Amino acid sequence: MRDNRRRLVVIGNGMAGARAVEEILARGGAKQFRITMFGDEPYGNYNRIMLSHVLSGDEDDDAIFLNPLSWYRDNGITLHAGVRAKRIDRFTKNVFSSDGRVTPYNTLIIATGSRSHMPPMKGLYTPGGSVKQGIFGFRTIDDTRKMLAYAQHEQHRHAVVIGGGLLGLEAASGLRRYGLEVDVVHSGGHLMSAQMGPDGGAVLRRSVQALGIGVYTGSRTTAVLGTDKVAAVRLRDRSDIECDMVVMAADIRPNVDLAVLSGLPVERAIVVDDSLRVQDEDDIYAVGECVQHRGQVYGLVAPLWEQAAVLANHVTGADTSAAYHGSRTATKLKVAGIEVASMGLQGPELETDEQIVFSEPSRGVFKSIVVRDNKMVGATLLGDSRKVAFLTQAFDRGLPLPEERLGLMFDLGTPGQEVGVAELDDDAQVCSTETGTKTHILGFLEQIPVGEGRAFAVDGKQVAVFRLRNHTLRAVSAVCPHRGGPLADGTIDGQVVMCPLHQHAFDLATGCSTTGAGALQSYRVRLDREQNLVLETVPV
Repeated sequence: MRDNRRRLVVIGNGMAGARAVEEILARGGAKQFRITMFGDEPYGNYNRIMLSHVLSGDEDDDAIFLNPLSWYRDNGITLHAGVRAKRIDRFTKNVFSSDGRVTPYNTLIIATGSRSHMPPMKGLYTPGGSVKQGIFGFRTIDDTRKMLAYAQHEQHRHAVVIGGGLLGLEAASGLRRYGLEVDVVHSGGHLMSAQMGPDGGAVLRRSVQALGIGVYTGSRTTAVLGTDKVAAVRLRDRSDIECDMVVMAADIRPNVDLAVLSGLPVERAIVVDDSLRVQDEDDIYAVGECVQHRGQVYGLVAPLWEQAAVLANHVTGADTSAAYHGSRTATKLKVAGIEVASMGLQGPELETDEQIVFSEPSRGVFKSIVVRDNKMVGATLLGDSRKVAFLTQAFDRGLPLPEERLGLMFDLGTPGQEVGVAELDDDAQVCSTETGTKTHILGFLEQIPVGEGRAFAVDGKQVAVFRLRNHTLRAVSAVCPHRGGPLADGTIDGQVVMCPLHQHAFDLATGCSTTGAGALQSYRVRLDREQNLVLETVPV
């Protein structure tokens, strides 16, 4: 029987490309399209955010896969894993790939993501043209595996990480766990300069150094020394640093070589409109870190998810009025074990802007909030994230703020760590309950660090168990009902967990959303006499 479905080709099998396909399938795309995907890596789609957890040993690499190879088969998707798309012929509508294949398309999606950037310096390559032994990027699962193997060699004792942003500090923290001496070299004046100002950067530097990590800011690496393998790095204005390995984490760049070669419009990245359609192209879309939308390029997960939903609406025809207007980015994460939240402006830009600052370097705490026209336009929280749920919602919604500005940082009449702004607006909360009982032993308590969560597969469902700082345990369904975010990786503020994708907040005791999302199922969880976690699969 002839297959009359249109041909959909997706170039890129990372988080953005796979998410776009998931959204298309959710809108009935399997009935409309024969789907073919190309991916540079010989694997299914995995959570790149979790690579730092693999490096530190907190997660096995097989635990971070989002879509195993079986998922593609089950959904009728042809995946060319480990095959690179080399060129697009826009006129004949064909994709030419590294295995010699020519694949026709009716609709094309480009999701080539980004790559580690090797900054210009001497000594990166051997005379034969290969990257010198001991030099690593930190972008893929293979990069991470190679770093792990190299770091655990008994003769390798000192690593230098080039780049003091999020990626660099995560690499430094992970390598430190294997007993290596680690130094971070950052060309900016302070650490994480893209997320915070110099005052916050100074407090962060002190906290990072307390972990036994050396920090060199305002320093540029000019060369990697050593004939066949790394022996040292040379700095422009300081003494050489002897080392056995170098991790390049200074920058990532959108992967646009394919687009440039194929004659597509590229500025900082591939230029798209509000439907994620490539400029001046009727049948080519792009999504993710390779995209430039209204002059902005995004490197966070939440904007990618939002883009994928709009793209899928247009590709399937489910909602051709859907439009992507950009994203207000707010990040909450742990960097080298240090809690950091950042959103909007780092500091005041107008004379009328207000800034509230609290700094306690001895405890590694720094807080800065920027207010304009009685609305929060920026915040940085370091070392104390108890108010992050409240602040994130205030930032996202542009809500009026309390006259007592200190209440934005401390519990002086504003919602506490377990309450969100949504509750101030009388938003309804809907909770679900069921009956019945069944118990499951999930393993020892100590597998969950205090203040964090872990996801477990129970009766075919994902359940997130949280170990709170007040020594209580909570368990809820692990998948955010909004866009499927992994709640076990979310931020815990008191009795509230906030999804890492779109910052929807949920009460861990009831499963109710404080931000208008659907409710989670909540479960009873307790300890037995041997300190095993015991879960009852009947929602409370």
